[in-house]
Amino acid sequence: MTLSDPYAKNMLKIHPYAKKKDVVGELVAILDGRLEQRGLQLIKPISRALAVNEIHEIIMTDEDDSKPGSEVNRIAYLAFFEVKGGGVVVTGDPVYLKGKLLGHIAGFDETHMPNHINIVIHSKERLSGIHQGAEIGQQLLIKSPD
Repeated sequence: MTLSDPYAKNMLKIHPYAKKKDVVGELVAILDGRLEQRGLQLIKPISRALAVNEIHEIIMTDEDDSKPGSEVNRIAYLAFFEVKGGGVVVTGDPVYLKGKLLGHIAGFDETHMPNHINIVIHSKERLSGIHQGAEIGQQLLIKSPD
């Protein structure tokens, strides 16, 4: 039996997630740093399941062509967060910190798996966690698009 990935084969033209709950997290480490040539390889799948108590990293990019399957170079490190309310996150989902829109999920990089996923957020501003004013314990919210 051959298994096939519908994302790798471009079988899905739109994502199949008709309804889903928001994912809530809490910042556990604030990052400060920017790179111009990071070389993140965003995976083809457009979604990841995030379970309660997992810890993942948020990375910002201002690259307009960042999407599943692309390489992302210009980045700023935001933070690590612990998942408090799990669910499924999808490319395009808006991400909020302190009630402020940070940007939208561009894709996922698995460089550090199984330790954590790099969740790459596209934003007009490529600011690190320190420059965003992020603090330990602040809520990170990944919403389901309206």
